[in-house]
Amino acid sequence: MAVFKVEGGHRLRGEITPQGAKNEALQILCATLLTPQRVVVRNIPRILDVMQLIELLRCMGVEVEQLAEDAYAFCARDIDFEYLKSDDYRQRCTRLRGSVMLIGPMLARFGVGYIPKPGGDKIGRRRLDTHFLGFQKLGAKFNFDIADEFFMVEGRELKGTYMLLDEASVTGTANIVMAAVMAKGRTTIYNAACEPYLQQLCKMLNRMGAKISGIASNLLEIEGVEALGGTEHRLLPDMIEVGSFIGMAAMNRSELTIKDVSFENLGIIPAQFARMGIRFEQRGDDIHIPQQDHYSIDTFLDGSIMTIADAPWPGLTPDLLSIFLVVATQANGAVLIHQKMFESRLFFVDKLIDMGAQIILCDPHRATVIGHDHRLCLRATRMTSPDIRAGVALLIAAMSAEGVSTIQNIDQIDRGYKDIDGRLNALGAKITRIDDCK
Repeated sequence: MAVFKVEGGHRLRGEITPQGAKNEALQILCATLLTPQRVVVRNIPRILDVMQLIELLRCMGVEVEQLAEDAYAFCARDIDFEYLKSDDYRQRCTRLRGSVMLIGPMLARFGVGYIPKPGGDKIGRRRLDTHFLGFQKLGAKFNFDIADEFFMVEGRELKGTYMLLDEASVTGTANIVMAAVMAKGRTTIYNAACEPYLQQLCKMLNRMGAKISGIASNLLEIEGVEALGGTEHRLLPDMIEVGSFIGMAAMNRSELTIKDVSFENLGIIPAQFARMGIRFEQRGDDIHIPQQDHYSIDTFLDGSIMTIADAPWPGLTPDLLSIFLVVATQANGAVLIHQKMFESRLFFVDKLIDMGAQIILCDPHRATVIGHDHRLCLRATRMTSPDIRAGVALLIAAMSAEGVSTIQNIDQIDRGYKDIDGRLNALGAKITRIDDCK
């Protein structure tokens, strides 16, 4: 198992381009099952989760052709349903949270879908009720084998209906949309997620022949069609990488230009960093972060402590709260970080406390951070990456600390960030990837 050795105190300088969006890629790749025709997807990030899903599709019988480093063509003429009952299929799916979105396309096109309980980040309870309640609303029958932790959904003639989702789940909405595009009649989905990546999925499906309206709102209307055709699609840049790089530049007092960020699709993210006191300039579709030795957190109008919380889009994505938290440790001022969605995502703060950060973990969902304003540097330490986003937050902390830190379990970081050590070293960081030596 590889680890990162991170020598802190090195400022970054230069330009960096964010990879294609991981969360969009998982949706789009699953959607290629909806048609027997060729679908070309570009700007695919070469990260662990995405590469595992591409290999899983290949094992399922999808013809996969690599056209360029970041471009693939998919042709799902036939699916090997015997493989879906194999141990290999089970093992591959349980390593990948996004595998749950295979069910919607399989149900729509073939009338049946199988999936074991998916894996992914260990960040708390991530229920799948929204997905399967939606399928049942469309007329599918659902069965869960508790002993084998295996889901089966069957519905040979799905019918459009009205549904009010119990939560605005992004993957749940994507899964239900993909199941509904070929259902008979009209499907109305209220309280639908409307993140840019979900919008991208809907736009791609429309190019394939689907009839989806209400895109970018929380009320989607879908007129079922008989079949979908092929198309080409380009993924957006990853907003989580963009936010990670903004926070990284600020905390390390670095000058950095982030290229081709698709600024219009970043939503509230830039404004939230501005509330942290972080200066930046929009230059066309780039973001330039100048070197700044101090950044001060705003307060509310009545002088009370600032709260940064996640919320459904257009609110702040929960994937960035770990970044805001670590960046706050060297701000001037205090902030309450409120992670509403996942009850275990803040537990990595004990490592930051070991490094000298002033953090009070109020409960599983809330942490108060009192910034050092760079008067005290964090101390180097040995730590373990519990999930993708916490792993990068710990990497940011290590890059600003005094001494050499060790980060274990960096496979978690590799699941979401392509060649992060190589890309940051090109900007002046000192990160070494080595085999673990206990």
